[in-house]
Amino acid sequence: MVSIKDIAKKAGVSVSTVSYALNGNPKVTEETRARILAIAKELNYVPNAAARSLKKKESRIIGVFLTEFSGAFYGGLLQGIKEVLNDKEYDLVVCSGKESHRMLPERIIDGAIILDEQFNSEELLQYADRGHKIVVLDRELSHPNVNQVLLDNKAGAMLATEYLVEQGHRRIYIVNGPKGSYDARQRLQASKQTLDRYPNVEYIEIDGDFNKSAGEQAAKLIIEAYTEPVAVFCLNDEMAIGLYNYVASTEYRIGEHIHIIGFDNIELTEYTQPRLATINYSKKKWGALAAEQLIKLLQGESVENERIYVTLVTGNSVGRV
Repeated sequence: MVSIKDIAKKAGVSVSTVSYALNGNPKVTEETRARILAIAKELNYVPNAAARSLKKKESRIIGVFLTEFSGAFYGGLLQGIKEVLNDKEYDLVVCSGKESHRMLPERIIDGAIILDEQFNSEELLQYADRGHKIVVLDRELSHPNVNQVLLDNKAGAMLATEYLVEQGHRRIYIVNGPKGSYDARQRLQASKQTLDRYPNVEYIEIDGDFNKSAGEQAAKLIIEAYTEPVAVFCLNDEMAIGLYNYVASTEYRIGEHIHIIGFDNIELTEYTQPRLATINYSKKKWGALAAEQLIKLLQGESVENERIYVTLVTGNSVGRV
C-alpha cells in the first residue's frame, strides 16, 4: 500500500509537506499542492481512514443501531437520518448485534443513534460518561451527552383505544409487542390506563413480538374464542397485517366481525382491504430530527429532548357495532 512517505520521496519533500498538501493546509503553495496531488494520483494513493481518524479525532461516520432490519418500518427512518447526515458531510453505518457495540468505545464512529433494545442503558450511560455523543429513540436517559427523540406512544395508544370505544366496542383485544421494547411498554400502559376509565369495556392482552407471525397467531386465538364482533388493537402494523392474512383464510371479515387498528402507518397499510385504521407519524421526520440533534451534540451545542407527535388515521377496518 502506498503511504505518504512514498509520495514525499518521489516529490522530494518532507512527509509533513505532503500531509499539509493532502489536507488542504495553507502552509504549502498551490503549485506544491498540485504537484503532490498529481503524484498521489499517479501512485494510486488511498488515505488510511483509521490513521486519519486518530489524528483528527473524528471519523465523520455516525452509527445507527437497530434491534433488527426486517419489516417495512425502518426505510423512512433511515432515509431521514441519511439525508441530514449526508448534507452535513457525515456518512452512515447501520448496525445490529452486540458485537457492533464496540464501534462506540473504539471511536470507529463519532456518535450513535440508538433504536436497539439489546443496548443496555447502563452501557450507554458509561459511554456518555466518557464523552460519547448519543441520541436515543427507544428509552429515557438523563445525561448531558445523551438526547432523547421519542415517539408520543402514549398519545397514540390513547387515540387508538378511545377510537375503538367510541365506535361502540365493548370487547377489545390488545396484541402486545416484545417484552424488551420501550415503545410496546408505553403503548400497552397507555391502552390499559385509557380502557380502565371504561368499566363496561372488557380488554384481553395477547402476547406478540411486532412481527406478522404474531398477528397471525393472535387472529387464531381470537377466532377460536369468537362469539360476537370484537375489536383488536395491534401495537404495530406488522402484526395487524398478519392478522389480516389469517382472517382472509376464514369465513370472518375485517370491519364486520373483527375490527382492527394498528400503529405506525407503514406504507403497506395503504393497500389493505379494507383500509387499516392506524396511528400515523413521520418516520422520516423522526430520523431527520435524531440526526440533527446528534450533530448539535457533536458540535457542542445545547439541545432539548424532542417528541414526535402522532395522529389517528381512521379506516374501514373499524366499524360501529
